[in-house]
Amino acid sequence: MKQITTISLLLALFANTIIAQNTFPNLEASKNSLNYKGNPTSATDRKSLAFSDKGAWFGFGFLEPSETQSGFSGPYLLTEQNGVWISPSFLSLHLNDKNKQEQVNWKTALVAQNSYNSHLEQEFKNDKLDVKQLLVFSSGHSAIQKTSITNRSKETITLYPSFDSKLFLDNVKLSSEGQILKIVSSKSKAIGYTQFLNTKATIEITKNGYSAQIEKLTLKPNETAAILVSQTFIFPEYSWQKEQQNLSKENFNTVLNTVQKEKENQLTQLIAHKKAVYKDPVYSNLIAKTVLTLQTNSRIAAEGLKHEGIFPSYNYEWFNGFWAWDSWKHAVAAVNYNPELAKNQMRALFDYQKPNGFIPDCVYRDTLIEPNNYRNTKSPLAAWAIWKIYEKTKDSNFLKEFYPKLKSYHNWWYKERDHDQDGLCEFGSTDGTLIAGKWESGMDNAVRFDNSQILKNADKAFSIDQESVDLNSYLYAEKGYLKQMAQVLKLDEESKKWQNESVALKTKIQNQFWDASTGWFYDTSIDGKSFVKEMGCEGYLPLWAEVATTEQAKVIKDNMLNPATFNTLIPLPTLAANHPKFKPEGGYWRGPIWLDQSYFAINGLEKYGYTNEANQLAHKLIHNAEGVLEKGGAIRENYQPITGKGLESYNFGWSAAHYLMLLLKN
Repeated sequence: MKQITTISLLLALFANTIIAQNTFPNLEASKNSLNYKGNPTSATDRKSLAFSDKGAWFGFGFLEPSETQSGFSGPYLLTEQNGVWISPSFLSLHLNDKNKQEQVNWKTALVAQNSYNSHLEQEFKNDKLDVKQLLVFSSGHSAIQKTSITNRSKETITLYPSFDSKLFLDNVKLSSEGQILKIVSSKSKAIGYTQFLNTKATIEITKNGYSAQIEKLTLKPNETAAILVSQTFIFPEYSWQKEQQNLSKENFNTVLNTVQKEKENQLTQLIAHKKAVYKDPVYSNLIAKTVLTLQTNSRIAAEGLKHEGIFPSYNYEWFNGFWAWDSWKHAVAAVNYNPELAKNQMRALFDYQKPNGFIPDCVYRDTLIEPNNYRNTKSPLAAWAIWKIYEKTKDSNFLKEFYPKLKSYHNWWYKERDHDQDGLCEFGSTDGTLIAGKWESGMDNAVRFDNSQILKNADKAFSIDQESVDLNSYLYAEKGYLKQMAQVLKLDEESKKWQNESVALKTKIQNQFWDASTGWFYDTSIDGKSFVKEMGCEGYLPLWAEVATTEQAKVIKDNMLNPATFNTLIPLPTLAANHPKFKPEGGYWRGPIWLDQSYFAINGLEKYGYTNEANQLAHKLIHNAEGVLEKGGAIRENYQPITGKGLESYNFGWSAAHYLMLLLKN
């Protein structure tokens, strides 16, 4: 009889596993795509990543358990400073007997820790107990944790569960209000609330933390009990009372199942739109990783950020805001799985548009930490993003909302960044500094700017003394998108105007910036008479903008496929590999691979019919970059083109965005 019972239990467990895999096959296949393991040793320890969802301003990871510490790491709070861990584990679980002896050695009892796009889960097991912990975000303000404790022994067991924590932060004050632990920080307007939802807890505030004694559990053999705890961090523009009411009504299993269905459907739809060349399941898992990367960088509106959007990387200290051209790129990727997020990402920057059309470089939630940057803007890709959102949503009201704003931004370039008024623009700044002018290009230390000077156009309007081929290619593309928008909005005269301007600009770009002797486009002096002859990634932007002639495109393609210049291990470096100043590691925009520029190159080849060549370069870009296809490996800010080593920030938004764009049909 004992053997039959054991077999029955195993069969039931196997059946449940099969059901879970069949119900959410994409989530199951892509689990652990990012590694959230790590023990924070200080508030500012950024060695490990944090999982979040629904735009929450906080996240969690997996502890590497010690004998006496369990739970999820964190939360990691983006509600204050530049991102800090409040403690190693704010809900560290203890299961004691009546003699206050811990009944689980958490280090040896660990069975599994699995992350999904939907949630986190971990399991501990010894000869007496099975402890499962699940964590899921119910909203952009709250996460709910369920701890299930099962008696595996043949005897009744009495346990005295408790949670405790020691804080990293001395600026945080804890207090208890019944079953709620309140968390107030002198460095944030967001208030934290930890609630014990289905059990009584006696909360004691300690010198540098708290302890919460849960009512005792008496478990018969094979009996399971669950403890539900919610963690909320909420800004004052939202209602804590409403959030508390919502939490009181939530059923954990329903919340988890709803989120799982949402993420599964999301992945199913994306995978269905993969390019045919990416049919292998490994690319489906990469799609899940790119979306998870963007998900964990997403933030709901708060304080200075009036709409939701996506950070470049929450993991890097100074990236807790929205940058202009990052936002355009994030939006083009996000519309494939979350159209409202994509729309709001665009609104977040245009909330700060000046009456003259100017868009700031970046905006932040808390400008006391770092002020918004009005010293420069970024390359004009906004119309591209708006049009891509329209293509996916067919929302003409969205076009109507943005068309006048885009016109104003586009015209601003010609009013304040065309020094000699010849119809070709320059990068520049509002404060007259050369460094801000370089930032405006997005390619901060690119070799092409090494000998540049700054010129004054007007009050708070300055140009670098060279006309840039990428900038004018972006502007050419914008005219095309604005023409299409005008057609949708039945603005026939404006459509014709954009068409006429496009034709004129196309001729100028093809003639002024093209050097037939090397087969490349270059920046020129402001009078257009001499090249800034540094072969960089800006030279293939005319392919993406579809402004090059077919003959020019063919020669550019040959340079892009040449191992001596751009066809490195990871292809399409920001500076030709045979350039004397090529610096593949630590070079920033003087050699390393930036995924946005690589995407523009590959997409440009596709537009000119070089599909096989585009696929060859994309394959290398995906397969040779450290960690991209590897389970747990984070997507990085940029990559070393010779070795494939990941460089700079982890969990980088626009890298993930452009990998997603590469994998999907246009």
